[in-house]
Amino acid sequence: MHRVGLALGSNLGDKLHNLSAARKAIAELIAPETPLLSAPIYQTAPIDCQAGDPDFYNTVIEGTFPQTAQELLKLTQQIERTLGREKKGIGNLPRLIDIDILYYSDQEISTPQLETPHPRITQRRFVLEPLAWIRPDLILPRQSQSISSLLENNTESPLQKLVETW
Repeated sequence: MHRVGLALGSNLGDKLHNLSAARKAIAELIAPETPLLSAPIYQTAPIDCQAGDPDFYNTVIEGTFPQTAQELLKLTQQIERTLGREKKGIGNLPRLIDIDILYYSDQEISTPQLETPHPRITQRRFVLEPLAWIRPDLILPRQSQSISSLLENNTESPLQKLVETW
């Protein structure tokens, strides 16, 4: 069994519904004997997107997954497609749902399709803040500081919390 952290984001359509649908689908993949942890949902401005793109709703969830990281990637990409995500072009386009694998236990994975821990996790407040809600003491591979310490050192403005329990 592997503890896995996933970032969920949406900036099109009914964003809260999109996140809830993704969490529900992911919950079916997670080992039933362990709880699925869910951080609050935050509203965030788009980063590295086109001017005028809608704000995102972002959160982080964590559960236990019994298979390989590559299988988790395949299944999360299938969930994205099922929920209506279209991959067009290059760059950060608006999307109904985005699911990123943040970490896969303490494994360091580097393939063209997947890198864990996620290479930008420590720089993105929209990941650190919700992750600190559910796993403040987590120390990722290649890091010496906990998630809560990384968040304290982040200079971006605090996020706007929309929904604490969902």
